[in-house]
Amino acid sequence: MRLALLFGSLTLAFLLAVWTTQTPKPRLADAPAVAFSAGRAMIDIQQIARAPHPVGSPEHARVRAYLNDRLTQLGLQVSEQAGPLSPASVKRLERAGGDPGAADNQAVNLIGVLPGKDREQPAVMLMAHYDTVVGSPGAADDSAGVSAILEAVRAIQARGPAERDLVVLLTDAEELGLDGARVFFGGHPLRDRIGAVVNLEARGGGGRAAMFETGREAGSTVQLFRRAAAKADGGTTATSIAAFMYERMPNGTDFTVPKDRGIGGLNLAFIGRPDQYHAANATPANLDQGAVQHLGSQALEAADALLRASSLPGRGENLVYADIFGRWMIAHKQATGWVLLALAAALGGFAAWRARRAAGLTAGQVGLGALDGLWFLTGGVILLQATRLLAGPMSSRAASPDVYYTLLRRLPWMEAGAVLAIVALALLLLTGARRTRPRVTGGALAVLTAMVLIVGGFSPVLLGLGVVAVGLSLWPGRDERSAWGGWLGLIALVFVFGCALQGAAPEAALLFVWPVLLAATAAALAAMIDPSLTRPLGLLPPAVTTVLGGAWLAGIGHFVFLGVGMDLPGALAPVALLVLMFARPLGPETRTARLMLFAAAACMIAGVGLNVSAQLLAPAPAVAEALP
Repeated sequence: MRLALLFGSLTLAFLLAVWTTQTPKPRLADAPAVAFSAGRAMIDIQQIARAPHPVGSPEHARVRAYLNDRLTQLGLQVSEQAGPLSPASVKRLERAGGDPGAADNQAVNLIGVLPGKDREQPAVMLMAHYDTVVGSPGAADDSAGVSAILEAVRAIQARGPAERDLVVLLTDAEELGLDGARVFFGGHPLRDRIGAVVNLEARGGGGRAAMFETGREAGSTVQLFRRAAAKADGGTTATSIAAFMYERMPNGTDFTVPKDRGIGGLNLAFIGRPDQYHAANATPANLDQGAVQHLGSQALEAADALLRASSLPGRGENLVYADIFGRWMIAHKQATGWVLLALAAALGGFAAWRARRAAGLTAGQVGLGALDGLWFLTGGVILLQATRLLAGPMSSRAASPDVYYTLLRRLPWMEAGAVLAIVALALLLLTGARRTRPRVTGGALAVLTAMVLIVGGFSPVLLGLGVVAVGLSLWPGRDERSAWGGWLGLIALVFVFGCALQGAAPEAALLFVWPVLLAATAAALAAMIDPSLTRPLGLLPPAVTTVLGGAWLAGIGHFVFLGVGMDLPGALAPVALLVLMFARPLGPETRTARLMLFAAAACMIAGVGLNVSAQLLAPAPAVAEALP
């Protein structure tokens, strides 16, 4: 019974995650005038992305002339602004095979202004870049963003006059070093009138578009976006975790420039189909039109809400927020996390009290459950890093562009392999392998740690995690198996992590705070229904939370892997730990342990095979040189 519930719940969670991470159906060209239509946007994309158009190329001049005409047709007041390329950008373009001299070493921005009813109010800006790297037509990066802006402007006009001015900035030389944005915000007369920016980007050729960055102290902006995004086709994908992480990464987009000037706003992008990033196959025919619909619809609703607001959002405390299956967006103050943790502690304590009275739960059993979770987390990071190495070398974009683009093509295989590998480790934990086979698990993790450090490069963090994982494998102790002990031990471990993160980084703490509250709620319900946790009805709460919580976490994990999976696949281990926290009481009976071991072996073999075969299935492509 438990085995059926376990695999049934995980299967439903996977199917729900797949369904909720799909892009919306693209609207055709005959969609209502006030709505965003990917069909209409594709007309512009097909013209803009006919061929690569890096700075200085004849195609670049053609695209600029085409966009100038389109902005004029839309009734905007159009102007151009030229400014010098930085010396570093000139060298990058020359190294990639471009000709900066043909552009007089200049970036040329296109600026369009749609007057509002009150021209004294701060203006709203829609921004995207129209240049590409050498060798890529750039249908997604960033022809999709440019065309989405043109379609959004048309829809905004169809909705009637807005309160304030709309400024459209189509920047140049973003691929070289954000030169166009720096030129505009460095000296254009309109720069001081901009009160909010909505920037559109892409890294890949499809997938749901995420709102992954805001201005600083952007609580009010997030609340406005939450209301606006509810009207967008397909809802939104957004978490304060992404904004928190991106703030601390070296990456940058055009949005970086106004953000550093203290201007608020939103940054939207899709990053699926990573094989198309800066690649020759980034053509209109290969572009996911659903991604264009999702990106443009969110941009339209966000910009329209800003344009029609009585006043633009001011600065305020950053909020904790996340979408739920892309359909709803929840936001709350940072301090609320402590309230949620306190509620989780109360519910978990109630479950422990009931289990102690009915099932003889002891503190030792809870402790063993927590050690199981720590072993899974540390061992999971090592295992994921090791299996990832089988797909190719660890390499940053700046250090090796060729390897970077090759690994992007292999990313889907890496993700599938990583998921199977971590499932294998979870199955080993559920069978009690950490305590019943300490030498086997400890030796295997020692070998994997050595492989990671020797092949992937030395890291004191990974060394420490490996030592902990091996030490926990060899930890002396009884095979004291308890469904309640294992479950509440994991909940306690995640609760501790949640408290630590709530104190250090509350915007990112929701990854632990929300799941631990959900798991503690399920535990309290199960304790009320069946404190012995032996009857099927008592297993219903953890089964339901495994489906719902597992699906939500899988969606987050997918986005995380697309972002950092090439070099930090171990980032999936905490997500997997949280899913395991939901599913832990569904662990199989002793008589099914052998079957679970066979399943673990099969998953491990398949995961390793996918990573190895990625080198054959996705060989090195012909791509343009990476340009920051």
